[in-house]
Amino acid sequence: MDFNVIIEKGEDGYLISEVVELPGCHTQAKTLDELLKRTREAISLYLDGDKNVARNFIGLQRIQV
Repeated sequence: MDFNVIIEKGEDGYLISEVVELPGCHTQAKTLDELLKRTREAISLYLDGDKNVARNFIGLQRIQV
């Protein structure tokens, strides 16, 4: 399965990932490699508890205000 992941850098310097299609599925790490590893683990754990992913990702749009 493919998932879309938003990656941001927190104020404390940690990288944070959020899986768009899985509400509440997120993790953090100091390096990108560790973040991706932890994100895969978080997705696996999430899917073990909920086999029906209801959301369908459409896309991201950056806007300026």
